[in-house]
Amino acid sequence: MRVLLIGANGYLGRFVADRLLADPAVQLTALGRGDDADVRFDLASGSPGALTRFLDAVHPQVVINCAGATRGGARELTRHNTVAVATVCEALRRSGCGARLVQIGCGAEYGPSQAGSSTAEDAVPRPGGPYGVSKLAATELVLGSGLDAVVLRVFSPAGPGTPAGSPLGRLAEAMRRAMQSGDGELKLGGLGAQRDFIDVRDVARAVHAASLSAAQGVINIGSGRAVRLRDAAAILARVAGYGGALHELDGPPGGHHLRATIGHPRTDSDHAAPLAYPYPDGCGSWQQADVRTARDRLGWRPRINLEESLADIWMEAACRI
Repeated sequence: MRVLLIGANGYLGRFVADRLLADPAVQLTALGRGDDADVRFDLASGSPGALTRFLDAVHPQVVINCAGATRGGARELTRHNTVAVATVCEALRRSGCGARLVQIGCGAEYGPSQAGSSTAEDAVPRPGGPYGVSKLAATELVLGSGLDAVVLRVFSPAGPGTPAGSPLGRLAEAMRRAMQSGDGELKLGGLGAQRDFIDVRDVARAVHAASLSAAQGVINIGSGRAVRLRDAAAILARVAGYGGALHELDGPPGGHHLRATIGHPRTDSDHAAPLAYPYPDGCGSWQQADVRTARDRLGWRPRINLEESLADIWMEAACRI
């Protein structure tokens, strides 16, 4: 099976590439902006005509798009997440290759949801920020393209390679610094949000399954279980062997902060600097995926638990000491 992978050097794309390269039946070609791509092409500025000529030459049976931007202003996000996908769709329509398109979407397309609920694919998307809007626009382009296409809405990816600027990456870095400096207390904000974390290697398995399937439309990819960020912090502290105390800065109304103690707190709290940051995806305080469609149509289930994902995040953070 000839597969063209766009965005092979990105956070998700690297693991998708590894998964596909492990399949002897796959002949993989990587397209991207980096020097190590098989073909250098910038989707955000390249023309559909140029991409069409490449598609006709390579004649892939499946095109997987893992490219995109998670940060930046509305214009940059639109260029990399929406205009780029319009280029892919138009090139595929013009090409004679007849390839299937697997587009990587995002749970942020749904926006905030009611606490305790699981979001299914038929939920009305109401993204809460420019990132979710740009990804939703891309999904609508794919669904309206007339192509053989599926959009995998990935919820909150975690595991090895997690960007240092992401909430879990920041958490691991804050804990690394606390341990390095001997701080017995760690003050953190933004721990009240609950998210559906899914390991990047499970995401790669889902992409592989989607490329082999005939499923179309939107399919959620998540664990099916919301986890509070403060609970993830407690797991990370246990994995890291951090024996200090975690102080939350985002406590209940009235100014009384909740306190979660990990091990025995020490007394040098004066050196612990507050680190406050909101969860950046515009999805409010709760998000949990309904993943039954992925099970039924892709034969896919998550395999890697959050503790293993966090252990890998910590291992990478600890190596920076």
